Amino acid sequence: MVKVPVYNQEGKEVSTIELADTVFGVAMNEALVYQVYVVQEANARLPWAHTKNRGDVRGGGKKPWKQKGTGRARHGSIRSPIWKGGGVTFGPRNERSYTRKVNDKMKQKAVTMCLSEKLGAQQLIVIDNVQTTGKTKEFATMRRQLPVKGGTLVIVDTLDQNTSRAVRNIKDCVVERAQNVNVSDLLHNQSVIVTKGAVEALQKRFVK
Repeated sequence: MVKVPVYNQEGKEVSTIELADTVFGVAMNEALVYQVYVVQEANARLPWAHTKNRGDVRGGGKKPWKQKGTGRARHGSIRSPIWKGGGVTFGPRNERSYTRKVNDKMKQKAVTMCLSEKLGAQQLIVIDNVQTTGKTKEFATMRRQLPVKGGTLVIVDTLDQNTSRAVRNIKDCVVERAQNVNVSDLLHNQSVIVTKGAVEALQKRFVK
């Protein structure tokens, strides 16, 4: 167990909290974190690019000229890939799937490693609670008073509409429920703000 200070919304230390070593004290395995990150990013990828092959291009049903006797090379369709305006050979297709698989235990272990790394680098702070009326200015003021830098991930136990509304207009700040936090969330943000309720939810999620 490691003790860390708990801040209020004014940026003042009000108490301390003990963090479980099984969640916030896990040794880093960069190869595992990298593997899980690549899988998550691949699963989020959508195959937008789509080219037409020779069967998709309109026209070309008639043989351009007879097979023999013209002195020219033989061709069967003007939509052949070697013709201008023809189909594309081995181009990207939108039916391609980039989906990969990784074990749930590996995902969970990678998340705890990232949380532990953030704590060790003093990039993770615990706050007693996040209360806002939904105004972006309120949340931005609170964030400035806390010892955080760069892009910020806010982890809460329950996500209400006011908190979601207050954060969504801050381009380098995102909010996520403790049950849904993943490796991509943690790696894409430099600092992490965790509520006391979210700490309990994270420890309940990963401590079996």
